[in-house]
This record gives sequence, C-alpha cells and structure tokens, in this order.
Amino acid sequence: MSADRPDGVLFDVDGTLVDTTYLHTVSWWEALRQAEHRVPMAAIHRSIGMGSDKLLDHLLGPERDRGEDGKLRAAHDGFFGEYGERLVPLPRAAELLRACAARGLRVVLATSAAAHEVAALRAALDADDVIHTVTCSADAEESKPAPDILVAALEQSGLEAGRVVFVGDSVWDVAAAAKLDIPCVGLTCGGTSRGELAGAGAVAVYDDPAALLGGLADSPLATRGRKSPRDEAGTQA
Repeated sequence: MSADRPDGVLFDVDGTLVDTTYLHTVSWWEALRQAEHRVPMAAIHRSIGMGSDKLLDHLLGPERDRGEDGKLRAAHDGFFGEYGERLVPLPRAAELLRACAARGLRVVLATSAAAHEVAALRAALDADDVIHTVTCSADAEESKPAPDILVAALEQSGLEAGRVVFVGDSVWDVAAAAKLDIPCVGLTCGGTSRGELAGAGAVAVYDDPAALLGGLADSPLATRGRKSPRDEAGTQA
C-alpha cells in the first residue's frame, strides 16, 4: 500500500443515497408481467442490487430463454424512466457526502446504473461539488455480486482497496466488497434488514444516510478520514 495514496469512501447509489429500490422493484414487476412472467414483488425486491443479467437468472432461472432479456431490460428502463424527475435523495444523503469530503475522504459513487440513469441520480443528489468519481454499468464486465464495479471505481478514482470503505444497502453490495476485502457499511433504507446485512458480513449497519451522518465520528468511515483543513488549523492553534 502506498503511504501517499488518499483514503476514500465508495457509495452505492440506488437504495443507498437515492430512494429507488422500490421503484426498481415495481419497474421490473411491470416488465416481467408484460412478458407473462408472474414473479412476486417480494422476490424481485430481494434481487435488487444485482445487475440485470444476474437478477433475471435469479428470478427466472439460468435455463430461461435469454433471447428476451434485452426486451425485459428495455421495458424496465422505460417504466423506471417515468420516475426520473421525481427521484428523491434519502435523508441527508448529500450532507453525508459533504461531511466525508470535509474529512479528507475522496467520495466515489460506485454505481452500476446505466449511464442515462446516473444523470438522474446525480441530479437528485445535487452533490456534484464533492463527488470525485462516478461509475456506470459500462465500466463493469460483470455485475454485482461480482466486484467489477468496485474495481472500476478504485481504478478511476486512484484509490486502493486497503484504504476505502464501501457503503451499500443490499447483501449483494456486501458480497461484492468482501471479494476485495473492502469493509462494507450497510444501510437498511433499501429494505434489507439489519440482521441480513450483518449476517452477510457488513461491518456496521445504520438506518439511512442521516443515521450514518449522525454517527460518522464513530463509524468505520472515521478510520479512513483524515483531518479537514479546519481541524488541522485547530490542532495547530
């Protein structure tokens, strides 16, 4: 590990910083229903966080006719796109990003959302002034729970796995981080329980960005954060 490399925090976005988990659930349910696949919403919700290929494998089985995958993805994107201007951040999400940046952390959005969705997510967050790097689905060969999107985030941001923490809302986030030995902080605001996230290996679990912000000084993120210039000035006074 290079001593002069910066510390950072990688954030999942859907369900972690922006309140989209159930919108994706309904959009996939509608897309599957159109194609005459009757899949309960509860099963779909528990798959959110995977990439679309793995989600469809999980819900329809790996032996399905993959020829309709493109149509299903397009239908999901169409339904989800209808929510674009109504996306809202989860409580104090932008403040959390700014607080991390103030601690000297490099803030990275490690999302596997499609490029056109990323624009809407960033607009909802309204925190571009402190975001260093943003990934999208085109940056990863395999989707979560494979770690490809995290590898891309590290490479693009100039960070190392040993100097970051990942924040996500699904067991798939925790699994992806574990493959790179990156500690993962779980948030339950995506609808996955505290017990499931902890059981999957999350090093700490909070309700939402506001709760993590409130406990930031004692969180796993604090061990990565260097002092802000203001803190340094106070130490020298």
